[in-house]
Amino acid sequence: MVGRIHSIETFGTVDGPGIRFVIFMQGCTLRCKYCHNRDTWEINSGKTTTVPELIKQIEKYRTYIDNSGGGVTVSGGEPLVQAEFVTELFKELKSIGIHTALDTSGSLPLSNQIKELLKYTDLVILDIKHIDNEKALKLTGFSNKNNLEFANYLSNVGIPVWIRQVLIPGFTDDKFDLQKLKKFIDSLNNVEKVELLPYHDLGKFKWKEFGDKYELENVTPPTQEEIKKAENILGI
Repeated sequence: MVGRIHSIETFGTVDGPGIRFVIFMQGCTLRCKYCHNRDTWEINSGKTTTVPELIKQIEKYRTYIDNSGGGVTVSGGEPLVQAEFVTELFKELKSIGIHTALDTSGSLPLSNQIKELLKYTDLVILDIKHIDNEKALKLTGFSNKNNLEFANYLSNVGIPVWIRQVLIPGFTDDKFDLQKLKKFIDSLNNVEKVELLPYHDLGKFKWKEFGDKYELENVTPPTQEEIKKAENILGI
């Protein structure tokens, strides 16, 4: 089986516990206005690879992974676009004792293939795009229905989760939205960590390279005061 990847980070330290071998898959169905990986959207782009080829690369860093309590994280793009390939990769990783993490928005319908993938997933890093459905539509082009159903499914089957949300002034920083997000997170029984990621525009040059308009051109990163205020509401 062949998969398409965008890039690889060999010493990741933020996408799961320990030192991580991070694989960024190619392809994404969402069209987030703030996306800093615009070049990962097209599914037929990127570089082709196989599971044995990836395992061979991962094994080179096995000592660092094991000694740090790390593992392999598959991100994107959106890794669920290539769920069958990621399932085969995670099966092989589990067979050799390597921790697996899936960094996803959970925005695709919860298919049997995705459920199969989750059987081999030790941790899900779940990006909640927006707790309000109408605002999610405006921000990403899609409803948050699948996103929230995915979160509830993970809670029901007991897969550990790290919740992430990007803090974007004027878009995701509304007090009542954050309170609603807090209430939703509190309804889940599997959340190990909640992370607020301050918005940045470091990837906007990629939009221009593709001839696309970057709609958040005039949005500035949140201040430390704004970040702290949001963290207090979320209890982190």
